[in-house]
Amino acid sequence: MHRKIAIVTGASSGIGKAFIELLAGDNSGSFIPPFDEIWAIARRADALNDIASSSGNGKVVPVIADLSEDSGIRTVEDKLKSEEPVVGLLVNSAGMGIKGQVMDKPAKALDDTVRINCSALSRMIRITVPYMKRDGNSHTGIINIASSAGFLPQPGFACYAASKSYVISFSRALSVELRSLGIDVMAVCPGPVATDFQRRATEGKEADFTGWRKNFVIDPDQLARKSLQASIKGRRMFVYPFSQKLLHLASKLVPVSWILGIESKALKE
Repeated sequence: MHRKIAIVTGASSGIGKAFIELLAGDNSGSFIPPFDEIWAIARRADALNDIASSSGNGKVVPVIADLSEDSGIRTVEDKLKSEEPVVGLLVNSAGMGIKGQVMDKPAKALDDTVRINCSALSRMIRITVPYMKRDGNSHTGIINIASSAGFLPQPGFACYAASKSYVISFSRALSVELRSLGIDVMAVCPGPVATDFQRRATEGKEADFTGWRKNFVIDPDQLARKSLQASIKGRRMFVYPFSQKLLHLASKLVPVSWILGIESKALKE
């Protein structure tokens, strides 16, 4: 019998790590039937090995791969071809973003953002779906971590916001394309999350969210749990928490030109 596995990218920290810990510790099958293995994909071998050791049950399998490179995608693809598991869940959590105006950032930063947030996510789905199939009444799903930043263009964070808009649109289309295969596809759109993202996005200048955003920071463990619950219910889009639902509504009702005007003034302050 083929092993049933879950695959989580961006697994070494933040939201991806939260998913790994939640899935590895779910012996009750409260979300989905327990997996035989959870493939934790990221670049940092030391972090992945620590997570695997701390799980204590041998379920977490570190897969060292840089998904911004073709070789990283091939590493995962070759492992799938070699072992032929049944994939019950794919969580695309790998992502990056650099704050600042586009012309102030090196071209590589822009390229890496699109490669990881858009291309790698798309290719991971393309190589994984052939191994996904609904088994009886068990849930089979893809969870793509987008962002509420994808609702609107964001001067000062333009490439990241645009890349997350791609994730939202791509996920919505795939939810229709893959429905006949019994695969649920959901985009998760959180606001600020308590991870290392802010430090990396500001290139070490800010460790925590500041301004109004600091009032809306959520816990990654809670986000992972709520996202799994929403995916099992067949949701196509999960906006969390309530404050981001209001932002989503505003993005539909308020003219973009007005919002860009407000953002332009904020940049000058």
